Amino acid sequence: MANYTGPKVKLSRRVGVPIADLPKHTTKRQLNPPGMHGFRGRRLRDYGVRLNEKQKLRYHYNVLEKQFRLYMAKAGRTKGNTGEVLLRLLEQRLDNVIRRLGWARSIWAARQLVSHGHILVNGRKVDVASYQISVGDEVTIKKDNAKKVIRENMESLPGHEVPGWLTFDPSTLTAKVVATPTSDQVPFDVNLNLIIEFYR
Repeated sequence: MANYTGPKVKLSRRVGVPIADLPKHTTKRQLNPPGMHGFRGRRLRDYGVRLNEKQKLRYHYNVLEKQFRLYMAKAGRTKGNTGEVLLRLLEQRLDNVIRRLGWARSIWAARQLVSHGHILVNGRKVDVASYQISVGDEVTIKKDNAKKVIRENMESLPGHEVPGWLTFDPSTLTAKVVATPTSDQVPFDVNLNLIIEFYR
């Protein structure tokens, strides 16, 4: 599947919030709207507000529009709150699990770790970033050279907290999914109701 390879900070500026917890995304200058002196242009109408909210979530999880629509359709068919189910499906992507563990500094770096075949799920190599992790799955690293990179990434993220739905053993670099993620465990603020309204 295709993937966005352009400047990532541009995405943060476009939606007005940092889509990654990196200094170049979170500085005040980068949160100004694009243009000279942070030109704001016109006020967004209802459609624009909903579109912007949807784009925030898409950029945060590095998902293209077609794939996001498939997640939305699956969430609509699943029992329960559609917004909660959508967020759960996105959180349980393998590349996102790698990011939440702190093994990669960003979702793009996590995707690269997965696609290069460094990640094992229940002892089997998985190189698909969108692979859905389930409760009880164990995530480990395949090679020692990848372990060195991951330890360096973890050291560069001081104070990083692993969410409660994951357990992690730093000595062996082994993680396990112990619960289903909930919306209050997601460290990204987004209005799910506006996203659902966008697709109706």
